[in-house]
Amino acid sequence: MRGPGRWWRRKTTPEKVETYTRWSFHFFALVECLTVGFTVAPVAERIGGLLLLMVAVHCAVCVVTVSRALDWTRGRRPQPVRMLWMLAAVTATVSVTAVGIAEHGPDGEAVGAAAGGTVGVVLIVGIGIIALGVQQRRRVLAVVGGFAGCAWIMPVMRGAPVDAAFSAAALVLLGGGALAFTAVVSVWLLNIVYELDEARETRARLAVAEERLRFGRDLHDVMGRNLAVIALKSELAVQLAQRGRPEAVAQMVEVQRLAHESQREVREVVRGYREADLAVELAGAQGVLAAAGIDCTVSGATVAGLPVAVQSALGWVVREAATNVLRHGDARRCAVRLRVVEGRVVLSVENDGVVTEADTGLPGAPGSSGPSGSGLAGLRERLAEIDGTLEAGSAGRGLFRLTAEIPLPSSATPSATAGPASVSAVRSVSEVTP
Repeated sequence: MRGPGRWWRRKTTPEKVETYTRWSFHFFALVECLTVGFTVAPVAERIGGLLLLMVAVHCAVCVVTVSRALDWTRGRRPQPVRMLWMLAAVTATVSVTAVGIAEHGPDGEAVGAAAGGTVGVVLIVGIGIIALGVQQRRRVLAVVGGFAGCAWIMPVMRGAPVDAAFSAAALVLLGGGALAFTAVVSVWLLNIVYELDEARETRARLAVAEERLRFGRDLHDVMGRNLAVIALKSELAVQLAQRGRPEAVAQMVEVQRLAHESQREVREVVRGYREADLAVELAGAQGVLAAAGIDCTVSGATVAGLPVAVQSALGWVVREAATNVLRHGDARRCAVRLRVVEGRVVLSVENDGVVTEADTGLPGAPGSSGPSGSGLAGLRERLAEIDGTLEAGSAGRGLFRLTAEIPLPSSATPSATAGPASVSAVRSVSEVTP
């Protein structure tokens, strides 16, 4: 018992449903043999054996057709057209032979009942099995109607009463139609189960792809500014060293600290815990731009009253904006302003450098040329998660402006005017941030 149990447990849910469907229709063939066997039991041995042999052949063809038809529905083999025609031919042959035995064989109610039962069972099961390999609605209806018509014509040709022939045809129509409907629905459900399983696998793959995109985006955002600052500090240290200035050592120590900080931030990105602090990012941007000879001013609303998610998203915006100012264009001034307008927090970063489309990832930027980048595209994805928007483009007179807007919850209402506390807080942080 442990072997078959393991065999069943190793199957996936769609495979289990397919196995159940396959053996259900094999069971219909077994029921056909048992039914005819009970029917022909009172008949003479020769006549009963002949009927039972024909039904056994019909059952064998049904079993093979079921297997090939289900394989076809799953795309494992071509449509078993020859097997379907063979099953139809065997069904018709068994039915006509049974009618001939009833008409020309020994007289007696037992022979007539056995022959009639054989015809009915063979036609009904044959219709249901053929429907597995057809499935198109019109063709299934044509198969059911065709065999029901044959069940009406054969008694009429024997001279049977019309009402008796109609009863036989109605029995085949209802029984065969019910089994054909069962076959079509079973295949439909089987396909749905497989499609749901494929959808689950696709969802898992998409989740992995989304996590990879998140990692790449976060790594780009984290390392962009740090590498720009390291390059800037290294160049400054080289110049100081060439002049024999002792400040070169301090600059290289700062480069070493930034390298260790980058390692820590990369580990946080891998763990998925990396969050940006808006006050720290504002101070860091101000300090880095000042070290590069760019006059940076920060003004606007206080940072403390903003929700954590909003601060984190805007922190990434400030980091990416500062990175673009450092790496692209030739800016001399940069202004960062934080405002709260009608329940929305607005962060704008404006500089007098020229930024291309390749730098921003946006069409229409001044001097646009070349392929688009992914920095601001990643920021748009971050802001979209909290219903925020991001705009970037020329502000006239050689200025470039990046603006991020995020709706605030009703409970979060920070001051909308600039205050000395907010600016001084940023400046105090900038003293310890490069």
